[in-house]
Amino acid sequence: MIGALSRSVGYRFGPHLAEAVPLLINYCTSASENDEELREYSLQALESFMLRCPRDISPYCEGILNLALEYVSYDPNFTDSMEEDTDDEVQDEEEDDESADEYTDDEDASWKVRRASAKCLSAIIASRPQMLSKMYQEACPKLVDRFREREENVKMDIFNTFIELLRQTGNVTKGQGDIDESSPRWLLKQEVPKVVKSINRQLREKSIKTKVGAFSVLKELVVVLPDCLADQFGSLVPGIEKALNDKSSTSNLKIEALAFTRIVMASHSPSVFHPYIQALSGPILSAIGDRYYKVTAEALRVCGELVRVLRPNFEERTIDFRPYIIPIYKAILARLANQDQDQAFAVIANSPLRIDLSCVLDHVVSELTAFLRKANRALRQATLGTLNSLVVTYGSQIGSSSYETILAELSTLISDGDLHMAALALELCCTIMVDRRSVKNVGLAVKQKVLPEALTLIRSALLQGQALQALQKFFAALVQSANISFETLLNSLISTAKPSQSGGLSKQALFSIAQCVAVLCLAAGDQKCASTIEMLKGILNDDSSTNSAKQHMALLCLGEIGRRKDLSSHIQIENIVIESFQSPFEEIKSAASYALGNIAVGNLSKYLPFILDQIDNQQKKQYLLLHSLKEVIARQSVDHTGQSELQDSNIVKILALLFNHCESEEEGVRNVVAECLGKIALIEPNKLIPALKERTTSPAANTRATVAIAIKYSIVERTGKIDAILYSEISTFLMLIKDSDRHVRRAAVLALSTAAHNKPSLIKGLLPELLPLLYDQTVVKQELIRTVDLGPFKHVVDDGLELRKAAFECVDTLLDNCLDQVNPSSFIVPFLLSGLGDHYDVKMPCHLILSKLADKCPSAVLAVLDSLVEPLEKTIGHKPKSDAVKQEIDRNEDMIRSALRAIAAVNRISGSDYSMKLKNLMSKITATPSLAEKYNSVRSE
Repeated sequence: MIGALSRSVGYRFGPHLAEAVPLLINYCTSASENDEELREYSLQALESFMLRCPRDISPYCEGILNLALEYVSYDPNFTDSMEEDTDDEVQDEEEDDESADEYTDDEDASWKVRRASAKCLSAIIASRPQMLSKMYQEACPKLVDRFREREENVKMDIFNTFIELLRQTGNVTKGQGDIDESSPRWLLKQEVPKVVKSINRQLREKSIKTKVGAFSVLKELVVVLPDCLADQFGSLVPGIEKALNDKSSTSNLKIEALAFTRIVMASHSPSVFHPYIQALSGPILSAIGDRYYKVTAEALRVCGELVRVLRPNFEERTIDFRPYIIPIYKAILARLANQDQDQAFAVIANSPLRIDLSCVLDHVVSELTAFLRKANRALRQATLGTLNSLVVTYGSQIGSSSYETILAELSTLISDGDLHMAALALELCCTIMVDRRSVKNVGLAVKQKVLPEALTLIRSALLQGQALQALQKFFAALVQSANISFETLLNSLISTAKPSQSGGLSKQALFSIAQCVAVLCLAAGDQKCASTIEMLKGILNDDSSTNSAKQHMALLCLGEIGRRKDLSSHIQIENIVIESFQSPFEEIKSAASYALGNIAVGNLSKYLPFILDQIDNQQKKQYLLLHSLKEVIARQSVDHTGQSELQDSNIVKILALLFNHCESEEEGVRNVVAECLGKIALIEPNKLIPALKERTTSPAANTRATVAIAIKYSIVERTGKIDAILYSEISTFLMLIKDSDRHVRRAAVLALSTAAHNKPSLIKGLLPELLPLLYDQTVVKQELIRTVDLGPFKHVVDDGLELRKAAFECVDTLLDNCLDQVNPSSFIVPFLLSGLGDHYDVKMPCHLILSKLADKCPSAVLAVLDSLVEPLEKTIGHKPKSDAVKQEIDRNEDMIRSALRAIAAVNRISGSDYSMKLKNLMSKITATPSLAEKYNSVRSE
């Protein structure tokens, strides 16, 4: 009755746990041997409390865990007298297992208690990620031992509970290494030999269901701990063989065995499997011929890994693979489709064996080129890779007409609609130009077909990353091929930067053009580069205000060239650039700052003293000059090798200058100063970290905020010499989260978020103290809300909004990388619940947090689901004012879609029948056409 009531009212039962939990525990421990149902129902009720009252149940978790561990092996009618296994006792062990299977007692109901205990343990694991380390120390050995459970249905629950433990370990430790001996991953590693030994026993069972469950456990184990079976795999081979060869094996068992084999081969060194190739290859190849297509498909995937294992590289032979070539070839040939044959040429073309393809090459190229017009994106992507390999290896055998056809098809793929595809297409163009530069038709086809598309792509605001790098290589290859003159290409790029009738180009597009100009100049040689720089200087010397767009572009180009080449031979170039600081146009001043910093990188000894002197003497230009200095410092710390061209004397001058500007009233200046300090900390952590720590107690709030932001910029993904120093000192900076000034608190929250994202190990151990302080920043503070009198209107200003938004975004990051340190139940109510009804800027990250919690900690969400429905319902029903502008309407639409994503995530874990409020909300969404359309759209994303 109590369990049913808990399942019905959910978290609202929480206040009554103090009476119910001790009573139920007492029922379990004091019930007679014949009263198994009382124990079962008590454990089921405790399971319900764990899932539906995760916050209020916290004080009782220890007691419930101990109870579940005690009763998961409760079997008063059976005595397990079997000794530990040895390799010489396999036959005896099989006989013991069979005798255990044969034991039955129609009146024995103790299995119900064990099953209820296993499910209660699963509920603890699912709802308490912060208890994972304890679960490995106390629950894991018990679960592994219970793999020998004699009741099959209970055994499946034991397997599922252990799989839940593995999955939670994967969620919690995602992206983390083996931090220390208390981390879940490290603890799991210690249990691997015992797990494998116990699973091996199950693979010798007669039951198909048991074997499928055993392989499921192994698969999850390898997913969470890749390379964990290197020393254990040999003992699993007989089980794999038996699963694939035994006539009684079902398709489901074969698929599970093959899937495990594929995953373990993909995640381990090939040498691990070499002693077992002979035993494994036969069953795997036989499975390729299976009548059921899913078995065949999985067997083919395993065969792909098998080939890599047989011959991991061409330089050396670690195993004689020749006996296996013909069997593999015959097995695959019978199942190979035509399309698969065409893609197989990529492997042949990349082979160092240089196989003669002259008899089929033209036909293959023709077929592959036709694939570029197919709708299948994966096929087009694979085709581009194959063509690239063929051109590199067999380019001299491909006719010029084939090249023209290829280039024509490539031109259709060069757009910002699919930047990855565009990058692959441009890379293939470069390969063709480099390898076939003497073929006249190739240059003409590139000029007429590809170049116009490249010049269109470069104007895109979306262009970045691999596609931008490929475009730069394209222009460099184009000028080096001598098919188009340097002057023509340069004029084309500069002309592309001109504003069109629809308006000017985006900032990203202008930077893209400037980078391509720089690469083009360097590829053309010193003479062409020097003449281009003089031309750009001439544009800057033009005082005409109508020439602002050209001046802007000239500055960006000089900056990009300066990044790549020493420009000190060009007299007075630094003065010409700095004169642009006087421009009335902000974009020109910003470009001049960027250019000066990049030019200084090319010759620090000449230009850095110039910049430092200017900062001291040009008060009105300090912000721009500090940006220039930031570019210099950023280039010194970018590779994080520990080597820097900055001399100690320069660092001393830079630090004195930066610390003088920590108290600046301009936030922009302080942010640039903080970034500079953070980047210098990467170069000289021994000097910077103590200096920054000293200023955390400064009486000036601006200084305290600046040093907190500086720490944020010093925490980067790469490992460096700063880490050891920062590990012992970071708490001083993060504890600024309880500072009296909101700007300082926000800076500390941003630093915490960066640490959680890049190096969660830095903050492990600090979160128990930091989390309550962080959660407090998510609460609306009335003292930070003020009313501004604007004459006939009064405007309400919420000074705490940015801090609350930053705090929720920090929690979102912690859920990704520090889940084992976070108790979701204490956060959802009241903090997340408050955020779901807050301002637009706060609701958006809260919707994302709710979606993640629904995925990673579903029990914590389900426990308070009714309370979450109301703010979500208000959000999707919100209507903008009648006089709202388009921007407000668009923001409201984004907010509704964001809320619907969260609703879809919650509905996936609960089903609309779990909560009457959610059921009513889903009915409302379905009955409202506009909401139903949006919901279906976001659900399919």
